[in-house]
Amino acid sequence: MRRCASEHELYPRTDPAIIVLVKDKDDRILLGRQGVWPEHRFSTFAGFVEAGESFEQCVVREVFEEAGVAVADIHYLGSQPWPFPQSLMIAFEATIQDPENARADGEEIVEIRWFTRNDLYAAITEGTLLLPPSISVARAMIQAWYGADRPPLPGAETWR
Repeated sequence: MRRCASEHELYPRTDPAIIVLVKDKDDRILLGRQGVWPEHRFSTFAGFVEAGESFEQCVVREVFEEAGVAVADIHYLGSQPWPFPQSLMIAFEATIQDPENARADGEEIVEIRWFTRNDLYAAITEGTLLLPPSISVARAMIQAWYGADRPPLPGAETWR
C-alpha cells in the first residue's frame, strides 16, 4: 500500500489466477508444457480468473481448455503471491475421470504427460523432465503429491 501526500491510500492491483494439479483415479498427475518453455519443462495447469467467474469455475474452464478433460472433483490447497505479473495464485487439485481423453490444446499447451511417482522421479533423473523451481506453488503441489517418505526430487531450480 502507498499513501500519497493527501493521505489517499493506493493499493496495488492483484490479479487472481488458479493453478491446479490434475490427477486421475489411479493417482497419476498430468503435467503440461507451453511452447515458449525450454524442452522438457513441464508444470501444472494455470490461468487467470475471468470477471464474474469463481475460482472453481476457472479450474474447470482452464483444465478443459488446456487439456480437454472435465474435472470431477476440486479441492483447495493454498495460495501464493506471484509477481510475474502481480498475481495471486490460488492452488487446487482436481481429479478427472477420463484420462484417456486428455489432449494438449496445441496453442498454449503443446505437450502433456501423465506421471506416476516412479515415472516422475525417473524422468527427472534421466533429464527428460524439468520441474518448476522450489519457490513456486506448482513445485510445492507436485512435491506434496509425490510424498515426503520417498527419495527427494532432484533439480529444485531446473527452470534456468
